Amino acid sequence: MISAGDRLAEAWRVLDGVPDPEVPAISVRELGIVRDVLAHDDGLEVVLTPTYSGCPATEVIERSVLEAIDAAGLGPARVSMRRAPAWTTDWISDEGRRKLREYGIAPPGPTGAVPAAGAPIRIVRRERIACPRCGSTHTEQLSAFGSTACKALYRCLSCQEPFEFFKPI
Repeated sequence: MISAGDRLAEAWRVLDGVPDPEVPAISVRELGIVRDVLAHDDGLEVVLTPTYSGCPATEVIERSVLEAIDAAGLGPARVSMRRAPAWTTDWISDEGRRKLREYGIAPPGPTGAVPAAGAPIRIVRRERIACPRCGSTHTEQLSAFGSTACKALYRCLSCQEPFEFFKPI
């Protein structure tokens, strides 16, 4: 019989392997949307905070989390959504930022803002965006919106490569 502490530690380890459906180079844990894992008498509860309220990937993430927990033999499990305080890009781990850069997406810098419960989400502007391929800050924004609402499209004027930038919020 596995102890409650070992079960929780294993659940966190398993969640390290659940990829974000929109950016599969980073896990949902590295993205910072896994807020907590709790042990209850009737199973595990995984607490998630979506990147934004209307995120279309929320249902896919919930299903992927539950499937991973079940496949590891840690079930039964359920997911609960905690929307306050709102998710912020400050919750992306250092490892997640490194993986975003290696995937070709410029990671957001720290906003320094800690959202209060019920506080509105705000987009934080950063003047110099470094190219994830060559590191140059000689870049320009091509579009405020990339493949998803949380990313913008940029081009490096040094290496001429286009790239996405994960907007800090």
